[in-house]
Amino acid sequence: MIVTAGELLVEFVSHEKGCGLKRLASYSGPYPSGAPAIFIDQAARMGAKTAIYGGVGEDGFGAALVERLERDGVDTRHISRIGDRATGTAFVSYFEDGRRIFIFHLAGMASEVFDVEKPLETDEAVILHVSGSSLGNVALRRKILTLADRVLASGGHISFDPNVRPELMRDEDARNALDSLAARARIMLPSEADLDILMPGHTREEAIAALHEAGAQVVVVKMGASGCIVSDGSRVEHLPGHRVEEIDPTGAGDCFCGTFVALLELGTSPVEAARVANAAGALSVTRRGPMEGNSGRDEIESFLQAQTRRNGHGHTDDR
Repeated sequence: MIVTAGELLVEFVSHEKGCGLKRLASYSGPYPSGAPAIFIDQAARMGAKTAIYGGVGEDGFGAALVERLERDGVDTRHISRIGDRATGTAFVSYFEDGRRIFIFHLAGMASEVFDVEKPLETDEAVILHVSGSSLGNVALRRKILTLADRVLASGGHISFDPNVRPELMRDEDARNALDSLAARARIMLPSEADLDILMPGHTREEAIAALHEAGAQVVVVKMGASGCIVSDGSRVEHLPGHRVEEIDPTGAGDCFCGTFVALLELGTSPVEAARVANAAGALSVTRRGPMEGNSGRDEIESFLQAQTRRNGHGHTDDR
């Protein structure tokens, strides 16, 4: 069983690049969002048994988020509905060079209020997936570390996507939590930028080796349009990316992770899981809205078949 915990929010996306969230622009939303929610929604869509801890307000934003997760098969019984707090929100805008800027409203919101002591009611081994984006909030950080201790003590293990966002990671305790989880994770899913923070001064190959030495059984380095590198400690594979029209990259990494961890849980090899996750991540960026890019196995396989046919006609999908 795959479990996650952290920020639940809705997102509003600017349609105007370069507005910097300071000029009048058109937005769409509310899109269900939050890195843990995007991850667990995709894991459920891949067929894994899933559950999430989090908090939402008793408002329309919270209802939209919970209804989406339930529709896709996520167990939402551990989501608290808080009557006197609003559901968390985020606003995002992009620049022409691909950079993005966020404004988050999480502190003091319903996203901080949920009970990790509530039992999961399962006899299955638990994989707890943690997104580093949740660690910048003090209340969320404490709950996630408590849940991690419980899962490890009961024989489960941790999947960790460092997902470091500077605007959410401004204190020493957050960095200590990041390092602690990285040291205890069995599945590590960093981006190239995350490796630079986790292992400064190391080459990519040295960083992967160091993560294995620390205890990770599987390491995947997400490289966006360039694909990914997957290592099980004895075999290292570079899987190239896919050429697609990028509309909204937010959530692509969480979609990748949800696909990969779900397939591992279902018995797929790391390399095959990464192949499918690579395609899921590529599909994700083609739709506006962080969770709107999530997809099921049939859609991903159709995409891969189309890519194979395209390659067979002399085109390349690498960027």
